[in-house]
Amino acid sequence: MTTAVLTRLLGPDHRARLLELARFLSVGGVAFVVDVGLYNLLRFGPGELLAAKPLTAKVVATLVATLVSWVGNRLWTFASQRTRHRGRELFLFVVVNGLGLAVGAAPLAFSQYVLHLDGPVPDNVANLIGIALGTVLRYVGYKQWVFTGETTPADEGRDEHAAQEAAVALAVQPVIPLGAVLAAEEHLEHHDG
Repeated sequence: MTTAVLTRLLGPDHRARLLELARFLSVGGVAFVVDVGLYNLLRFGPGELLAAKPLTAKVVATLVATLVSWVGNRLWTFASQRTRHRGRELFLFVVVNGLGLAVGAAPLAFSQYVLHLDGPVPDNVANLIGIALGTVLRYVGYKQWVFTGETTPADEGRDEHAAQEAAVALAVQPVIPLGAVLAAEEHLEHHDG
């Protein structure tokens, strides 16, 4: 693709947008592994904890994957656009992910209850379709409503440090307790402010 085509598709700062998309997809990749892995573990793994409840397994898996996604997107993908109003941001993040959950669960519900398909293959095909649709909705929602803050020069150094910490945290342990994330952010704010 030429620069003119990239500029037309992604805007004048297409390199920054491509980096942002790469970060978003990286965080999404980790959340995807958590979502699909936990879903399959709950439905088909040892003990088949939720074998007869595919939608419950999907909701649990998506909630855990959402926590992973919030940490990665807040501290890495959209670090320069996060707002100072963390509560509002978290609320909108949950709303967007609730919509993403509904979109993501719809193909599974259709497969299970309309087509009466059951088993690992149809469940995972429906799950993949739902994840793809939910991913598009989440990216647009995050950009439009959740991470709407602006970067200041003082924030850039802190954001890069937070991005490095988030990348290490996601690589070491995909699920980080929300309290630990909030405590780390407060610690950073006290030392930088």
